[in-house]
Amino acid sequence: MPSLLVLNLLACSPVSPQARNNWPHPPQAADDSATATKPTAPHLKTRADPLEREAKELLELSQSLQSDMESVNHGILPKDTIEKLKRIEKLSKRLRGELGQ
Repeated sequence: MPSLLVLNLLACSPVSPQARNNWPHPPQAADDSATATKPTAPHLKTRADPLEREAKELLELSQSLQSDMESVNHGILPKDTIEKLKRIEKLSKRLRGELGQ
């Protein structure tokens, strides 16, 4: 019976520290360029100039719309107000689509 108890204690005892963590480690990358940081989104730089122009146009149109709205409050609708609104809508949709990619 005592031998059975000793055998049971040996079987249930924790594994020795030398036997732990013997998992193989993955090999190092042969080429460091695979892990090197790459410039982020180079296509954004090439698209930035037209986007900036469109954003500036959108700003100018929205600022000019302020005086048009004052005229509308006095019962006068400038003839280009509707066209400005359409252009603002078009520019904002385009900018949202380009920046959302």
